Amino acid sequence: MDTNIPTLQALFEQLGLPSQDAAIETFLAQHRLLESETRLVQADFWTVSQRAFLQESLMEDSDWAEVVDQLDALLRD
Repeated sequence: MDTNIPTLQALFEQLGLPSQDAAIETFLAQHRLLESETRLVQADFWTVSQRAFLQESLMEDSDWAEVVDQLDALLRD
């Protein structure tokens, strides 16, 4: 049983994205969710598989859901 709590870095790795702090900061700066009604999973910068993972994580309230919510908030700051 995996008892590790997913981190933002681990989420980026899971999504197949660079997970170094600088790379995450760059991603956040380049991919803003400016419209409040845009859902994270509807953003046009995700691949099909990334979108599916994010949506599944939220719908199933998986261990990833909290860090996916964190990513959503960071993209709106």
